[in-house]
Amino acid sequence: MTLPAEGGTEQGLWRALKADLAAEQARLREEFERTGDAEALIHGRTRCVDQLLHHIWTTLDLPAPLALVAVGGYGRGELFPASDVDILVLVPDGFEPSGEPRLEQLIGGLWDVGLEIGHSVRTVDECVAWAGGDITVQTTLLEARFLEGDRALFDRLERSMAELLDPLKFFKAKRLEQEERYARFNETPYSLEPNCKESPGGFRDLQVILWMARAARFGGSWRGLAERDLLTTDELRLVRQAENFLRLVRIRLHHLARRREERLLFDHQERLAQAFKLQATAGKRASEVLMQRYFRNARFVTQLNTILLQNIGARLFPAQHHAPIVIDQHFQMVRELLDIRNEHLFEEQPAAILRSFLMLERRSELKGMTARTLRALWRARHRIDAAFRREPENRALFLQLFQQKRGLVHEMRRMNQYDILGHYLPAFGRIVGQMQHDLFHVYTVDQHILQVMRNLRRFTMAEFAHEYPYCTRLIMGFERHWLLYIAALFHDIAKGRGGDHSRLGMVDARDFCRDHGIEGEDAELVSFLVEHHLTMSSVAQKQDLADAEVIEEFAKVVGTPRRLTALYLLTVCDIRGTSPKVWNAWKGKLLEDLYHVTLRRLRGDTSPGKGSLAERQDDARRLLRYHGLRSGIEESLWRQLDTVYFLRHDADEIGWHTRTLYYRAESDVPVVKARVTAAAEGIQVMIYTRDAKDLFARVCGFFARLGYSIAEAKIHTTRHGYALDSFILLDPSSQLANRDMIALIEHDLTERLRTMPPLEPPVVARLSRQVRHFPITPEVAIRPDERGQHYLLTVIAADRPGLLHGIALVLARHDVSVQTAKIATLGERVEDNFLISGRELAKTATLVQLEQEMLEALQT
Repeated sequence: MTLPAEGGTEQGLWRALKADLAAEQARLREEFERTGDAEALIHGRTRCVDQLLHHIWTTLDLPAPLALVAVGGYGRGELFPASDVDILVLVPDGFEPSGEPRLEQLIGGLWDVGLEIGHSVRTVDECVAWAGGDITVQTTLLEARFLEGDRALFDRLERSMAELLDPLKFFKAKRLEQEERYARFNETPYSLEPNCKESPGGFRDLQVILWMARAARFGGSWRGLAERDLLTTDELRLVRQAENFLRLVRIRLHHLARRREERLLFDHQERLAQAFKLQATAGKRASEVLMQRYFRNARFVTQLNTILLQNIGARLFPAQHHAPIVIDQHFQMVRELLDIRNEHLFEEQPAAILRSFLMLERRSELKGMTARTLRALWRARHRIDAAFRREPENRALFLQLFQQKRGLVHEMRRMNQYDILGHYLPAFGRIVGQMQHDLFHVYTVDQHILQVMRNLRRFTMAEFAHEYPYCTRLIMGFERHWLLYIAALFHDIAKGRGGDHSRLGMVDARDFCRDHGIEGEDAELVSFLVEHHLTMSSVAQKQDLADAEVIEEFAKVVGTPRRLTALYLLTVCDIRGTSPKVWNAWKGKLLEDLYHVTLRRLRGDTSPGKGSLAERQDDARRLLRYHGLRSGIEESLWRQLDTVYFLRHDADEIGWHTRTLYYRAESDVPVVKARVTAAAEGIQVMIYTRDAKDLFARVCGFFARLGYSIAEAKIHTTRHGYALDSFILLDPSSQLANRDMIALIEHDLTERLRTMPPLEPPVVARLSRQVRHFPITPEVAIRPDERGQHYLLTVIAADRPGLLHGIALVLARHDVSVQTAKIATLGERVEDNFLISGRELAKTATLVQLEQEMLEALQT
């Protein structure tokens, strides 16, 4: 870097330095693009900034007693293209920074030349006090590097920090800090948009090892750790490769984003893959090839982090070492960890690999595995081959893992992390790190599968019984419930192969059952669950549960109460395992309603819904009496309601409507009532008014402008010409206070229905990042129902605010009425089903025109 000569105006100096810095950074980028040498770029930028600071410090002629110190990543000598430059200006005791204008010139000048500066001005004593109560500050100063000024002052800082630093306390604090960081990222590196710096398996996992090693004086480099036998020769080579890969990812992210960006957002993944010169394959996009490589790298980093932190801890806390407790001829317990007695055990007796995980499940006093056991597992993973998988003993051991009372999920995750699970089940190995671009899964396929197993497991644990008590009751009464874990393991195992993954996975599950001695009804149950794991969700969210034929068909599919219960439990866990945002209480109610009504049908009760029509009316009457209303008061309103109304509403809804409307069934003023849903996750709104043209479109527009999403709409017209409509509203942003919104909805919607202003245009909203990068081609289908009285409209599209309003406006233009609406939102994808009617629908030309206009509205 060629720096300008001293002299000239101050602003002229900053402009010249800025231009020179930009030119040097451009040269470094060009060199990087040519060579792909990540280390040369980050060290080159560090040298460039060092020279720049030297020139500015010299030019400003700062006082001799001051010292300029690089800290953090800059102190470490690793400046990525958009990294902050963290500096500390050390001042002697009694020095008053505000009295030295050249300090202000220094900091302002650094910003003027284009550097993003993080700075502090402190005495040595202030630094010590600052670091004493903050582990992050201790870590920052641990990497302090002298740049300019008074060397003796810097040396004093180093001595003071060395006296302050307690390696044992530092180790414990950093372990806790890492646990908190992992918790922020849901304990997994396998988020579809990981943070390459902070997520598990990212840069921070490597840095924390070196920080602990430096604090413990074990050396601050990978070579230093290897020289102290904390790192093997193979691990040294692999960690350098892993670190270099992360450096390349981070450098290219900064270049693509033109700013400090650590997240591998969907916006960047495809271009990042191009920067790595990766090509798409027959079954994967280039971005998916890149991300699978990233996730496998992250898996190794988390492995190494586990092993090295354990080794460093063992060196730091030798007094806690006790004599090993022998478990059997192959295993012993060391510091509450499972340890192999012979380092070559797994190579010599591969079956011991599975026994080690079974041992952890059976013995609660074991908290994990020693570093040498984990290393031995990793080295021996290739011993799990076709011959190993055919061995009856090994098949029996693997099956026993699912039948223990504790530890299943922990050990499955450990087996996946060390590539044992993927070697035992090659089909599982192929989906490790595989992306899912369906806009509602937020984890890779393998992590989603393990998340579903974890959800099932929690149903069996007393400490989590309060979360889903009904599911806990069902699974505790389910004989051999471990079969559900097998089904969970296989339910998505065939993703990415092309074709129907449910049927392909069913074939894999059937073969597994045959090979592992699962026979008869149990084998059929597992195969059924894998093949139909999407069926119950589809029926509950897309079809009319008040239709007896829907229930009859679903009951034929499941066949038995045992299968129904198993499918219900798996479906709840599958939906909850996709993303924290996909599951809600409303979906839970739909599934539970379908479960109960189907169970009644399988047990011989052929009446529709929850009890017969008369039973439902009797239940509603009991609720009315409970609220103090005299007998018979409901009759005048109920005479105006047909059978369909009573089938589509439960007793609670019927009672609520009746209490509100019995004395104003002929009201000329619209009636709007709202209440918080039973699960308190949404609002239920009832609308009663004289039927009018475009009513559905008006109501949808009103809710869209408030920011609500409509989860369900039940549209009913009474015999005397009134609309009695019911809506379930959910708040996608989770920012609206439902109880506070009730009064606003009741007042403003009543006024809107009373005055009937012109229809408003649909809300214009931006698509989410996910939808922009993984667009959904809209689909519209209109077909007559079996009776020929109504039509079924199915819409599949990317979700956005106001989508339903846009659909309603198209229907209104063609005088089409909506009888019912079933809204299914799966992450960023909607699959809506409407029962519609209208005279024009019998004309083919109208249907074609309607579908075309609907597609245009969905693409807007």
